Amino acid sequence: MYYKFMKNLTMEEKIYRMFILGMNGEKLEENPNLIKALRKGLGGVIFFTENIKTAQSFKKLITDIKGASKYASFLSIDQEGGRVERTENIHNGKKYLSAKDAAEKGELFVKEQSKLIAEELNSYGLNMNFAPVLDVNTNYQNPIIGSRAYSDKPELVAKYGKIFMNELMKKGIIPVAKHYPGHGNTKTDSHTTLPEVDLKFENLKKIHIKPFEELIKDGIPAIMAAHVHYQAFDRIRIPGSISPNVLGYLRNELNFEGLIISDDMIMGGVKDYTAIDACSRGINAGINTFIFRNSDNETIEVINELIKKVKNKEIDPKKIDYAIEKIEHIHNILRIEN
Repeated sequence: MYYKFMKNLTMEEKIYRMFILGMNGEKLEENPNLIKALRKGLGGVIFFTENIKTAQSFKKLITDIKGASKYASFLSIDQEGGRVERTENIHNGKKYLSAKDAAEKGELFVKEQSKLIAEELNSYGLNMNFAPVLDVNTNYQNPIIGSRAYSDKPELVAKYGKIFMNELMKKGIIPVAKHYPGHGNTKTDSHTTLPEVDLKFENLKKIHIKPFEELIKDGIPAIMAAHVHYQAFDRIRIPGSISPNVLGYLRNELNFEGLIISDDMIMGGVKDYTAIDACSRGINAGINTFIFRNSDNETIEVINELIKKVKNKEIDPKKIDYAIEKIEHIHNILRIEN
């Protein structure tokens, strides 16, 4: 089925399918670049708090995007609970508990909250959530993870992460586990800079990679790669999100067969590279889908430059076909779930 679909796609459509873009405001008509991208086969849209003012306006936005899309797209959000919750305007200040606080209330509470989140996202028409967070919070001075993690113990992170994963999938929401291979031991925030993790490989594997390994066994369909440098994988300073060693381990050693998604490509963790260079490296390393939190002219230019690179054989077209296969497999899961 994937091959039949790929055969009918132009190279432009294939590259556009590999991107999830953000938008300004809560009205699609105010985002001409996004509309054009959707008509060219854009892979998906990511929504932030500024896009979600009321349940009614958000549902209309989702309907409008579906109407403008050439192909089925990922309608995605970061809805973790706690400080990463995008529907806070709708909730009038009432928030879901953070992963840490939910875990402290126990397994039944985590299941019930996960169910509520899944039902809410489904009610808007969303089909992808960048959660659960599988980071193990071993550095208590970590400025970005903290309460977003279920625990400082990998077995608890895996247990609660599985619950969230399962509740999302019951409602036709694709869970995306993050931030592989673990952001819990960093001292800095990858939104602003490239954090370093200097743990020995055995420690990284036993603690931080372990929850990902466990959820892979249970069928997690998608994983987000972190903009963090892991010295256990690479001597040179490179984000794990574009590292052949980091992503190769995910495919070849952890036997992950699902979709590999980058963290937001405008974050500080990849600022040492131009966006085109970072995406080119990411494709070669094994990224299947890129997130850009906007759809401005610069972002569209990145996509168009990548199209040229593939046509000029600077990027292997087989890498693109492989990514499309992974993307369409996720859509097949969505069709089965719905």
